[in-house]
Amino acid sequence: MFGGLATVPSNSPHLRKSGSRPVVSDLGISDNENGAEEGFLNLTEANDMKGGSMPISTAAIMPSPALLWRFKALLFFVWGFICCKIGWDSVMRMSVDLRDLFLYEAFLYYNPLLLVTMMVWFWGINLWVFAQANVNYAKIFDLDQNHLTHREIWKCATWMTIVVPTSMTAYLYLYSHGEVSLAASQPVLLYAAVAMILIFPFDIFYLSSRFYLLRTLWRIVLPLQAISFSDFFLADILTSMSKVLSDLERSVCRMVHRQVATIAWFEADSVCGSHSVAIPLVLVSPYLFRLFQCLRQYKDTGEKTTLLNALKYSTAVPVIYLSALKYHVFPEKWTNFYRPLWLLSGVLNSLYSFYWDVTRDWDLSAFTRIFKFSKAHPLSNLIHGRKWVYFWVISSNLILRCTWTYKLSSHLRHNYLTVFAITALEIFRRFQWVFFRVENEWNKMNSKSNIQLSMGDTANEEERLLVSNGHSV
Repeated sequence: MFGGLATVPSNSPHLRKSGSRPVVSDLGISDNENGAEEGFLNLTEANDMKGGSMPISTAAIMPSPALLWRFKALLFFVWGFICCKIGWDSVMRMSVDLRDLFLYEAFLYYNPLLLVTMMVWFWGINLWVFAQANVNYAKIFDLDQNHLTHREIWKCATWMTIVVPTSMTAYLYLYSHGEVSLAASQPVLLYAAVAMILIFPFDIFYLSSRFYLLRTLWRIVLPLQAISFSDFFLADILTSMSKVLSDLERSVCRMVHRQVATIAWFEADSVCGSHSVAIPLVLVSPYLFRLFQCLRQYKDTGEKTTLLNALKYSTAVPVIYLSALKYHVFPEKWTNFYRPLWLLSGVLNSLYSFYWDVTRDWDLSAFTRIFKFSKAHPLSNLIHGRKWVYFWVISSNLILRCTWTYKLSSHLRHNYLTVFAITALEIFRRFQWVFFRVENEWNKMNSKSNIQLSMGDTANEEERLLVSNGHSV
């Protein structure tokens, strides 16, 4: 149209919807080359007849992808600096007496979404490593052809990284400048927007992936059907995010009762206070979901190992229950009787979970294979076949399993920065766990396929021998 040839490759991302696979053409290379040459000659002759010259292609004046990426990264860091500067100045405007309480409340509303954003970033890294190591995660999780790739996951994480801190900065700024009603609306609008995006029924914002997530969550809450790998995989991740779910419940409770940016929630015994019975109930719910899944698996398969797995999840119940009793018994009774039981149950839960991770969820031989990329990469050279991977993953898993007990204890919630750090470390532990759990499942699927193929070959060979013997008679 502009006097120059504009060829679009058959696997161009512009020819597919977001999240779908590239389109592959059936045309041969020689046909493409002949067509391109013929088109070029025709267009050149037409331009010569008009006495004009071929203008510069629009693609030639576009900046390179590397330059665009650097520009976006620069804007991202500038935005982060502005948010930090405005947030710091807003906090410093407040009196010392109210500053800590104000930060505690602001942290309650925004730390769940910040941790979810962190998990989404980690999940994108997981998918990238699986793609590099030729692990067919789409087959493992039974995903359709429109599933999100690691690039699309990172795109979602980038937007979450921008929107959540921006809302938090607006909340800090408006509250410190006396606009309390506007400040209170910031977390409410953010939570409402997240909920609307998740349940939006139209084919935008990755509808198939959102439907897959919501359907899996529904299957976790009501395990009325056979448990798939994606069902208990996501349920395991939810156990690592039980503190996130508890903070979400606390935040929504204060929004519903109009306690955002007020001092009504300071009363520990109020409906949204720190002594509420809803806190341990939400903390224990992911473990109960996983427990019921194990019982359902035992009903379907009859494997006794599923009962041992159910016992593992049941050990988290005493940790949460005994911790919640601190606010409902006399201090002497808590110190002399319930506190030692709480410590003992915490040690039992941590050690049992660690043992199950290493001996059941992981295949130790996979440590030397999972990071074997199909193409040369510095990360593969650093990790593949290295003994330090064994020591790091096993030791860090043990340490973080023990510190996770701290987070499960509702009577320690007032140390919000410590709990946030421990929750972030638990998400990092789960990020490591995902690599080897998925690798183990992929190895099992391959071994089953190989066995089926060998059995099929044996049956074909026997049939061939029978036919040959029949002819000889």
